[in-house]
Amino acid sequence: MIFSARNTAARTSRVRRLAATGALAGAAGAMVIAGTSSASAATSAPAHNWDAVAQCESSGDWAADTGNGFSGGLQFTSSTWSAYGGTKYAASAHLATKAEQISVAEKVLAAQGQNAWPVCGKNL
Repeated sequence: MIFSARNTAARTSRVRRLAATGALAGAAGAMVIAGTSSASAATSAPAHNWDAVAQCESSGDWAADTGNGFSGGLQFTSSTWSAYGGTKYAASAHLATKAEQISVAEKVLAAQGQNAWPVCGKNL
């Protein structure tokens, strides 16, 4: 088969267009993938470190009730426990599960910030 210069130039031009199109498609695909992973990373922020707060507040004892007016692993007062819906789980924080205490703590954190635990809130 004989190739003319004209056919070779046309073929080279087509190859360049296909390569450019493929490179753009590849870059767009990479952007979509990168965008997807970035979006999922943004929506899966790490949870608060309630275990560290409990360790600081009650030596990690989620059933702590020392009679000092605070109870549970995160040392809720009875008024805070009640105000943020804790009584739907148990009469007092020390009677609730760790998960239930954390559920109430998330509400307290949203309303009052980490200063609701003046010393131990720095662990959040």
